[in-house]
Parts: sequence; C-alpha cells; structure tokens
Amino acid sequence: MDMATHSWPARLWQRASLMQRLAFVALVPALATAALLVTLLTLRQLANLRQLAHGNAEAIATQAASITVQPLRAMQLRELAQVADSIGDLPHVARVQIRTAAGQILADRHKPDASRAPREILTVVRDVVDRDPSGVVLLGTVLVDVSLHDAIAAQRASLRYALLALLLSLFVTGVIGWQAARWISAPLRHLASAVRQLGQGDRQVAVMVTDHTEIGELQQGFNHAAAALHDVRRGMEQQIEQATQELAHKNAALEAASLARSRFLAAASHDLRQPLYALTLFSSALAVDEHDPQRLDRIAHIQECVQSLDHLFSELLDLTRLETGAVQVEISEFPLDQVFAEVSRNFDMVAEQRGLQLAIHPARLWVRSDRTMLTRILNNLVSNALRFTRHGGALVGTRRTTDGRVRVEVWDTGRGIAPEHLPSVFDEFYRIDDHPDAGLDDGSHSGLGLGLATVQRLAELLDTEVLVKSRLGRGSVFHFLLPIATARTDLPGFDNDSPADLAGKRVLVVDDDPAILSGIRFLLRSWGCEVEVAEDRLQALEAIENWPGPPDIVICDLHLRSGESGIDIFAALDRHYRRDGGTPFARLLVTGETRIDRLREIIAAKIPLLYKPVSPQQLRSTMTSAWTVIHDDK
Repeated sequence: MDMATHSWPARLWQRASLMQRLAFVALVPALATAALLVTLLTLRQLANLRQLAHGNAEAIATQAASITVQPLRAMQLRELAQVADSIGDLPHVARVQIRTAAGQILADRHKPDASRAPREILTVVRDVVDRDPSGVVLLGTVLVDVSLHDAIAAQRASLRYALLALLLSLFVTGVIGWQAARWISAPLRHLASAVRQLGQGDRQVAVMVTDHTEIGELQQGFNHAAAALHDVRRGMEQQIEQATQELAHKNAALEAASLARSRFLAAASHDLRQPLYALTLFSSALAVDEHDPQRLDRIAHIQECVQSLDHLFSELLDLTRLETGAVQVEISEFPLDQVFAEVSRNFDMVAEQRGLQLAIHPARLWVRSDRTMLTRILNNLVSNALRFTRHGGALVGTRRTTDGRVRVEVWDTGRGIAPEHLPSVFDEFYRIDDHPDAGLDDGSHSGLGLGLATVQRLAELLDTEVLVKSRLGRGSVFHFLLPIATARTDLPGFDNDSPADLAGKRVLVVDDDPAILSGIRFLLRSWGCEVEVAEDRLQALEAIENWPGPPDIVICDLHLRSGESGIDIFAALDRHYRRDGGTPFARLLVTGETRIDRLREIIAAKIPLLYKPVSPQQLRSTMTSAWTVIHDDK
C-alpha cells in the first residue's frame, strides 16, 4: 500500500465528514486566490512607493545641481550654504551635501533627526557641470539623502489593511462555503439516515426530492428502490409467516401422530403383553417332564413361534420405551467381563443349537457406563450376529485406544451387508428384504428392522456411537467406544462363575392375571422353587403365612386391578416382616407399562424392573441377580 495513505493529511481527510470536506474544498481555492491577490497588490504598491520616492529624490538632486552652478563656479560659500539649507528644508530630505570636483565639501546640511537606518535612506548624487562654448566642465557634485520612513510606514499600513481585508474575505468565504456545504450535503445526509432506517427494516422509508439535479435523481432512485425493497420484504415476511404456520401445523400434527402412536403402542402393548407373557410361561413349562418325541417336537415348534413373536414384540416395546423416555441412564463402574459373562450365558446355547461358535475374549478391565444398557446393546448385536450367520460364528472382543477408552467389537462370519445398505442399517423399520436370505434358516421372520435402531438409541444415551464395517459374503463387525474406569483397570482374577441356583428358594408372585399366575407357578416349580401366588395384598399376606420365614424373592406386577401397586405390596410385606424382626427379601417388578410419568416412582426406587413379555431366561437371570445382591448385602 502507498505510504501516502498513512500520512496525517490522508488520515485527517478520512476522518472528516462530507460537510467538512465540501467546506474545505470551497475554502482552499478562495484562500489561495485571496492570498495571491493580496501579495501581488502589496508588492505592486511597494514598488510604486519606492519608484515615487526615487523619482522625488532624483528631482530634488537635479534641482539642487542646477541652482548650485553659479555659486559653485564663483566659489560663493555663503550662497552654497543657503542653497543647501533651502533644499534641506524640503519634505523627506534628510541631508544635502555640496562638494567640489576634487571632493572638498563646501556645504553640508542634515536634519538632526535624520539618523535613520541605512535601509530607510535613499541617496542620490548629481554632477554639477558648467556648459560653455569651449565644452562641459565638472564643477562638483550634489548629494541628496531622501528619507523613506514615511514611504515604509505607508507600506506597512497598506500591508495591514491588506491582511485585514484578506481575513475578512476568508471569514466571509468560510461562512458562505460552510453554508453551501451544509446545503449541498443535507440531501446526502438525509439519504444516509434513510439508508440506516431502511437497514433496520421497521417501516417504509422515503426521502423528499429537493431538486432536479443529479442529487434529485439519486433521491428518486432511492425512493423507488426503498419501495420495491419494502414490497419484497413484506412479501417475504408473509411467505415466512405462512411457511412458519404451515411448519407449526405440520410439527403439531407430527407430534400428535407420534404421541398417538406412543399412546396406542403403550395401551395396546399393555393389553397384548398379558396373554403373551402367559403364553411364554406355559410354552416353557410344557417341555417339563415330557418325554414323548412327537410332543416335544410340537412343543419346540410352539416355543419357536412364541420366541419369534416375543422378539418382534420386544423390538417394538424397546423403541416405545426409548421414545417415551422410560429408559434412564445410571452410570457406574463395573467389570466389563461381568457383562460378557451374561451375554455368554444368554447365547451359548443358541449358538450351539445352530451349530455356530460364540467366542468371548476376557477384557480384564473396568468401564464406566450403564450396565443394563450396555448388556442390551451387546445382547442385540450378538443376537443379530448369530441370527444372520450360517457357518462359523461370532466373536466379542476389546481393543484399547490411545485416548483412555476401550473399543468393544462384535464380529461375525455371516452374509455381510452390501455397501448401499450400510448408511441405513440403523434407521427405524429398515430391513434388507431384497436379500435372498432375509428370513431365518428355520423359516421365521428376521424382525421389524428395529433392533439396530434401538441399539443406536441406547448408544446415544451412553454418549457413544455404534459403527459398522462389512464385506458382502465375508461378515460384519460392529464396534463402539466406552470410557475405562481409571481407578480400576486391569484387575485380574474376576470371577465369571455361574450364578447361584434358584432351587429351594421361596418365591412369592403377585399378579392380577390368573393365567400368568398359573404359568409362572408351573415354571418356577420346574426350577425347584417353592412358589406361592396371590392377586392382591391380602392374598399375599395370607400366602406367606404358610412359610416359616420371609420369601427369598417377591415378584409383583406393577399395577393391580385392586388399585394397588407393586410398591404398595412391597411396603406391606416390609411392615409385616419388620414387625416380626424378619430379614429383607429380593424384589422384582414386572410391568407392561411404558409411559415415563407412571414409572418415575419405580425408577427413583431403583427396583429391578422387567417389561412383559419376559422370557424364562431373562426372568431367571434377573431373579438370580436380585437374590445375589440381597444375599451379598447381608
């Protein structure tokens, strides 16, 4: 950039307003012109004064030389003195001196106050000659000093008057220039103010057309542009308002549809889960003490159909619970191998029945997460891995990362996922139906396409993300990251033994559905449990009178037809055994409710909660965990 743009005149010019610039432009030429005229006139007047003084001195000297010819020829000193005195009395004459040709001073007259500075004295010398027929004879010289004091005083006075005239003209010019600048810049200033108002966009803006010059054309153009912009803005505001209203209506409709869907699913699932739960219990209990191969085969088919129905219903139920906010995150630190052991117990038999291998490598470290959600994520991923694999099996393992986290991976040797399907596998209701193996080998359906969507929702609650890599025909790997519990890493010797047996445990079941009570009583007795059932609080208190001590486990439905809840049943039993000095019992709630407003009390109480329909494996695992927690606390 040019250095001139950083100089102080340039910076001063940039900071000046338009009116100041116009006044400056009007004042500078006037100032220059006035200064030039004053200078020229003053110099001309000074030259005239000096020329006049010089002419006056020349005339006096010439007159003195002419009248001193006769006295000087006759050497009449008295007359020469009189001539010098008479010439010395003339105005502005400071000195008169008459000399001979040899330089002898014959008369010398000077005024007493003639002690002027040399620059205020003008000296003129004239020769005195005598012209006769024989020629010109030099008789002497006359020296006349003329004072320039008065001329200089007049010169100074003239200069003062010129400066006063210059200042007066500059003042008048400045006033006129400032007024002209205000008049010229006023329309532009009004335009600038109108542009600022136009930028705020609160109302229509217009300026008054002051003349028919270029400024008037600019004002008219601004008015037209402002009117057009105002019309466009009003049209856009109307369109935006209309679009906003339409969007609000659509959002309201979507929210209403989503809420209606959630309510429908919650209400319908609550009514459907009751018979499905009973069907699950009875189908599991049919095979107990049955040895007829034909009947066992039919029972196996019934169980497969029930499991397929249970799987479809569980997918829908899990998504409904996530959408209604019924799932709450409870972060804790726990060994990752505990979750791996639970997954192994759930799917070892499934893998064996399908001729597959399920390998789970111990992690030997602790993680910080929600154990229940993590277990559900791994159960779902391993279930999918075994479901869509014909040969080989599945592998669950871990890898540490450099940022203090562990990556959990689930590998399988199944059919794989085509690249065009990978971006959508975590979407709701997305199924790869065009694949020839979309169904299972046993002919059952693969699901509603909600399993991976549920997995991703759970992962988001845990502040992580499930990613997938796959090669068609080779298999897939799903993986996600978990934070390592820094205080408890690499702890060897974790006990992965099987949970305690339920045989001999006293179990009280409270439910208002007789079919469920019948089915679960038959199932629990097949596990070796001592079972008592009841439909309300009074029957529960009567049932426990048959036992010499408190029950080991109490399983209760959340909402009973009598208006009581499972919490009320637990409280009544606590009061009963606290009065007798009994020990606490393990408690487990089973419900078909998914609405968060009705589950807050249960979530706050941190009571183990299962959602109908409950598979026998899940029921047994939860009962074992609940009893173990109570047993360890004693």
